[in-house]
Formats: sequence, structure tokens, C-alpha cells
Amino acid sequence: MSIAPAVIDWFRENARDLPWRRPGFTAWGTLVSEIMLQQTPVSRVLPRLEQWLDRWPTPADLAAVPAGDAVRAWERLGYPRRALNLHACAVTITQRHGGVVPHDVDELLALPGVGPYTARAVAVFAYGHRHPVVDTNVRRVLARALDGDAEAGRVSTVRDLAAMGSVLPASSADARRFNAGAMELGAVVCTARQPRCDACPIREACAWRAAGYPPFAGVRRQPQKRYEGSDRQVRGLILAELRAAASPVPAAVIDRLWPDAAQRGRALAGLVADGLAVSSAAGFEMP
Repeated sequence: MSIAPAVIDWFRENARDLPWRRPGFTAWGTLVSEIMLQQTPVSRVLPRLEQWLDRWPTPADLAAVPAGDAVRAWERLGYPRRALNLHACAVTITQRHGGVVPHDVDELLALPGVGPYTARAVAVFAYGHRHPVVDTNVRRVLARALDGDAEAGRVSTVRDLAAMGSVLPASSADARRFNAGAMELGAVVCTARQPRCDACPIREACAWRAAGYPPFAGVRRQPQKRYEGSDRQVRGLILAELRAAASPVPAAVIDRLWPDAAQRGRALAGLVADGLAVSSAAGFEMP
């Protein structure tokens, strides 16, 4: 039994109204939204996405400003290296592609910070091409429905794309709908902790349900370390200080942000190495 028709029908009736699903949403908007959505909830992305696209509606608009402006506009969205990647993407798209986001997966993969998921998501959702698109939610749906596993286990791009490709509809239009529908199903019904199996459109075909919902027996990913007291927190404090400053921030000011000198130095050095901070005789500032 193919799961695609049921997922497509369910998605048609239950899809959330999100900007990147509306007619006329641009390929640039799709690229921006996909990068913003990496490890970040939709609710946090929506206001920042709107502000970003109002300010920089095309790659050329973003490429025309310093990279530091992108990091400032990113504010507290998390993982600010993504802002630098988006700026670098905008520069590359403007210089090499005439300001038009490429539609070819290989060309998309050549953009700074664009990986297998993002490249295929842009090709499929912005341009309608037929490719399997696999994120965390899709991996969970496939693991349960096809393999009878409670969780997807370790990431394998080759294996995951092959699994999604095995159930992908032949037509590009249906493949696009199924890709989006499988993501939505994993996000709102086939969730990690409290799946709503009674509301699932593919419950009759689900191997996990048929097996009696066995617990996961594979190797789980290591949980992310706590944010409080971590280098990530120190980096965030320093970056917030630089973001708010109109001129270079003296080292003495940064020294007061965190008591552990070794951790503070490590965080600051990481920001400089990542291109998120620039050192000068007067102190540190945004790029």
C-alpha cells in the first residue's frame, strides 16, 4: 500500500497556512525560510522572516550591505552563523547567477552553507522539481510507517533519500505535495513524543502500529548539551554586546560579560574564527 495518496489528501485539507506555501512566494524567500528553519521552531521564524524579506526582498539587496547587518537582523534566532551563510549565498547568487536563485540541486549545493536538505527543498518547493526531500520529521514518518521503528536512528543521507525516493509519486506536482505533506505529518501528528496515531491518515499502513508500537532499539543521537553555562551562552552574550554597539567594543567590556576567562576567551576566539566578530586595535565589532 502506497502512503503517498493518503498523505497528499490529508495535507490538502490540513496544511498550516505558512508564507512559503502561498502562491507567489519567491525562490529567495524559500531559501531564506529554509535556512531560518534549521533547528528553529516555525513560531520564532515567522516574524523574523517577514522582517528580513521586507528589508532584503532579493539576493542583490542583501549582497549590497555588510555581512554584519545580516547578523544584527538575525537577532536572537540562534546559530548566527546561518546569517553569515545567507549573506554569502546572496553575494554568490548575485555575482554568479545574475541575482536569481539557481534551480539545479548541484548549483544549490555549491552555495555557502547549503546542504542536501536545503538544496532539494529549494529545487522542489520553489521550482517544482521532483526530488526526495528529507528532514527530521520525514525521517520519523518513514521509520515508523515503512520500517516499524519508533525513531529514525542515525542520519544517513544516502539511505534517507533512497527511502523517501521509494515512495515518491511519479509526477512532479504530486511529489512536491507528498514531500510537504510528509513534513507536515511529522511536525503535527507523527510527533516524536506524543504521536496522535488516531488522527494519522496512514495509520492502517503503518508498520510501527501494526507491530504494536515497539520501543526504539537502535542507537539514539546524543542529546544537545545544556545551554546554561555553555560556550554557546557565552558566545551569545558577546555577540549581543557587539550587535548593540555602534563602535568597537573594548576588550575590558567583554571581560565583564562572563567570569570564566578561559571560557570567555574560547567563545570570543570562536566568534572571530567563524567570521561573526572582527578584532581591531579598538576592540571587537561586527563584520
